[in-house]
Amino acid sequence: MRSRSGVTRRRFLGAAAITAAAPALDVFAQGRGQGTQGQRGQGPGGQAPAGPPVPLEGVTLEKDVVFGKGGAMDLRLDVYKPRAGTEKRAATIHLHGGGFTGGSKDTLNERILPFAKHGYVAIASQYRLLGQSPWPGMLEDVKAAIRWTRANAARLNIDPARIIIVGYSAGGFLALTAAGTQNKADMEGRGGNPGVGTGVEACAAFYPAVDGGPPSSVSPATYINANYAPTVIFHGVADTTIPIESSQRLFQRLRDGKVPAELHTFEGAEHVFDRDPSLASACGSLADLFITRQHAKSKT
Repeated sequence: MRSRSGVTRRRFLGAAAITAAAPALDVFAQGRGQGTQGQRGQGPGGQAPAGPPVPLEGVTLEKDVVFGKGGAMDLRLDVYKPRAGTEKRAATIHLHGGGFTGGSKDTLNERILPFAKHGYVAIASQYRLLGQSPWPGMLEDVKAAIRWTRANAARLNIDPARIIIVGYSAGGFLALTAAGTQNKADMEGRGGNPGVGTGVEACAAFYPAVDGGPPSSVSPATYINANYAPTVIFHGVADTTIPIESSQRLFQRLRDGKVPAELHTFEGAEHVFDRDPSLASACGSLADLFITRQHAKSKT
């Protein structure tokens, strides 16, 4: 489906943003400095493996902070703090892909850094995989990460009302589901900071698994309602791991449900297309624009 009012126009906007950003992106990709592990190529389940160090360029990194429990397991996250003077006082929580059975928060660096460079406190969060816990254990871990972020708003220098959930592939499924089940008592779990809310200001989903989650009967579209968080979706037209049609259908469901939504598609791009730092940076700029616009609307 390529509607005149939706998909095609947003493809044009995405391409324009990539072109405009290209010179700065080359500098970012080639810059020097202390780095962490990024990702190159594509591994099993659509998960990009770790690669060469990526320069932080003023972003500070705090690794392996324990944010809660998943059963008996300590759950950990990494906090990327923006350079002083660029802070938006908002946080993005990022969820890796891997087909629900693999992957790691340590593979997200290149995709997280553009958000930190836009002034967000960007958090890469662990969640239990299938085999470590049945569904909805991984969603409960995502809720625990949201609660920890809100409970630690002062430490992170963020507004506790400004938490955005971001997911990639299987993590996109979790982000979209969290966006539709905010403060839903039977999905909150007991991972830490009980009683703290799990509301999110917005959701960004990259090539999300929509049709066929951990239990195949569950879809994020099931939870579309009046309180669903504003959502921006990114998907490659040439994706054969998760066909673009699933995101197009989800976009239409969001529109039908009156949920503020955008769909940005990328001609010729495959699954995990944002392993390319230039595309990751362009998507970060588009996500920032969407989040900023939705925040401004909420204040009017």
